[in-house]
Amino acid sequence: MSLPGDPVRPGERSRWKGDACVRFDDSLKTVLAADVSTSFGARAAFRQLVDLIGRRRAPADPELLDRVRTLAAAVPVSVRAACARGLALADPPTALIAIFAADEPQVASAVLRAARLDPEEWEALLPRLTPHGRSVLRDRRDLPPIVVRALESFGSTDFVLSHDAAGAVAPVTPAPPPAVAAALPPANDIAPPETQAPAAERFEIAELVHRIEAFQRERAAAAPQPVATPPAEVVAFRFETDVSGTIRWVDTGPRGAIVGLSLRHDHGTPSVDGVAAGAFRKRSGFADARLQIPGESALAGDWRISGVPVFDSATGSFLGFRGRARRPRVEEDAAAPLRAHGGPGAEGLRRLVHELRTPTNAIAGFSELIEQELLGPVAPPYRDRAATIRRHVAELIGAIEDLDLAARIEGDALDLRPGRVAVSTLLSRVAHDLAPLAGLRGGGLALPPAGEAAWSTDPHAAERLVSRLLATVLAAVAPGEMLAVRVEPAGDAVALSVDRPAALVGRDEATLLTLDDEDAGEDEGAPLLGAGFALRLARNLAGELGGRLVFGADRLTLTLPAALNGSMGQASTYAP
Repeated sequence: MSLPGDPVRPGERSRWKGDACVRFDDSLKTVLAADVSTSFGARAAFRQLVDLIGRRRAPADPELLDRVRTLAAAVPVSVRAACARGLALADPPTALIAIFAADEPQVASAVLRAARLDPEEWEALLPRLTPHGRSVLRDRRDLPPIVVRALESFGSTDFVLSHDAAGAVAPVTPAPPPAVAAALPPANDIAPPETQAPAAERFEIAELVHRIEAFQRERAAAAPQPVATPPAEVVAFRFETDVSGTIRWVDTGPRGAIVGLSLRHDHGTPSVDGVAAGAFRKRSGFADARLQIPGESALAGDWRISGVPVFDSATGSFLGFRGRARRPRVEEDAAAPLRAHGGPGAEGLRRLVHELRTPTNAIAGFSELIEQELLGPVAPPYRDRAATIRRHVAELIGAIEDLDLAARIEGDALDLRPGRVAVSTLLSRVAHDLAPLAGLRGGGLALPPAGEAAWSTDPHAAERLVSRLLATVLAAVAPGEMLAVRVEPAGDAVALSVDRPAALVGRDEATLLTLDDEDAGEDEGAPLLGAGFALRLARNLAGELGGRLVFGADRLTLTLPAALNGSMGQASTYAP
């Protein structure tokens, strides 16, 4: 049995938990044996070898480092830059950092912005850097003072304007006028014709100035125009907040883009969704919440953040949150267009729904057997617990069905069948199903008188849509609050509208659609997946049915195509 810190023997493979190490000798062997004759093979081997050395799972010996340099020549700059950014959260050896620091500016910038070395390692690395690499380090504010002083010592070298073109003028040392005239290039090689002086005349100061100006003009005309290099993309960072939830520290720049943003929703425009805001109120951890950073900096855009609360070990008082942020994956990008049939995100979600549905239905069945004493007599306390379990499982089944519906919409796999739906009949049925929720909240729905309005749409999907919409607004009513429901013609469509509860009045559409986990679980009857998810689902389903969901100032209006009368071929849009 080997212990942490023991040398790794050839072929040894061992696993440890906690502070222990994980050894995989065969990982390096697999990488070295890979076929690198193709472009794909070279990129894969380069990424794997950099990862192994960067995470110190392979030694940074000269042989492996030479292989990294050889592979780098066959790897595009974009791939090398991505590998350099991937080293930001690792602890790569100095030798590997030196290889990336000697690469193209965008590669060197990516690794030098986040490299963490000891002062002695920095002093050994600085002379090997290019002036551009040292300029990147001068922008950092977390380097030790001794490293900053070492960077300042390179000033005279880094800031000199060099010129390597053929025929460049060498530095001229002070000398008597005749000697200076002999040291400069002939006048006909550098000066315009009108400034050329006779060979026998003395060299004058004015002529020297004219020749220098002419040389500078020719040099400026021949020099290529500089091309702006876009800043390296930041793909991850760490952050800390204070007691108020305001971000006060990040480990990468530009820090001004994020320092000052808050995890709360009680002031200003929210930067995070309800997941992070709800977790901050409860002083609990959260994962994969959404963060929106405004502006045009390298940190601007969408992020997924995870964090944990921090408490003082002596007093137990709350100190703030610590967390990490990452760019969202493709399937998490809310702004990305819907994928084609069977997209990876939709398929994965549908498989998860299938795996959840079977055990959930089993739990619901067994709790009902216990509650109804179908397996034998049961004590009243256990019957009450079984009833509670059945009620919670019913909510969970509804959430699973919502996830399945969302996955089908996203994967363009929704099976719709045309039909005729009587709006009044549908409203009566949905109101009956939502009666327990209305009693729990102490409010209700004021339905319109029965009419003949009808929709031309899939009956099952329409019932699911209306049920989810009304359940979401009904879950937010206050005791004694009644929401008026109206059915009105709207051209070739029928509009069903419902009052906003007082708790949702004054919030725009964007705010309503991001109420994912805000207050979820704190109020009985609240949507299990959050009000924002339920409203997004209703909006997307309405679009699939050929209609739309409009978020008015005081009402939510669902519009679907009207059914045609069989005898007259006209839309049935009658409403009392």
